Amino acid sequence: MHYDVRKWYGSFEDVLHEGGPPGESSLRKAVVAAVIHNPFSGRYVDDLSGLTDPSAELGFELAERAKVLLEGRPVESYGKGGLAGVNGEQEHIVACITTVFGDALRKGVGGGKAWISSSTKVGFAGEILDIPLAYKDALYVRSHYDTVTLRIPDAPRPDELVIAVAVATGGRVHHRTGGLAKEEAVKDGLR
Repeated sequence: MHYDVRKWYGSFEDVLHEGGPPGESSLRKAVVAAVIHNPFSGRYVDDLSGLTDPSAELGFELAERAKVLLEGRPVESYGKGGLAGVNGEQEHIVACITTVFGDALRKGVGGGKAWISSSTKVGFAGEILDIPLAYKDALYVRSHYDTVTLRIPDAPRPDELVIAVAVATGGRVHHRTGGLAKEEAVKDGLR
């Protein structure tokens, strides 16, 4: 099985400051998504491998598209998520973004040791999905806890899935709440 993609979506923002002094450089956050047909919508299926098996290719493709939006700047944080249309289940999204997808995403963005934060839910066309971000090599680096918001006006339709990846070039512009600094991290996936 392969995914039947109806459309690709992508957007980015550059954060210069959050009311304080401008940072040394802007923080670019980007989100990319694929809107695909859900072959299991409207019915319960025990075996969801038809969604999981082809997910590596999609994870890598979304990583490539996200990097284009960063215009050559390296990925420092990432997240993943998705929306199932109302005839689908949250489990359909989870099946698409498991370890198979995550490993391909890591490879596509140039590596990463931390598990990838995620958000999944069932919704309607135009539903908002907040995708959490975390530092790609050490989950406890607090400066990189952030969110990217995704909204596609015509997706997901009832029998569709939206599969998304979010990336950023750094931590929050004015982070100052302490915790493990990126420079102090041992990059073991946690610390």
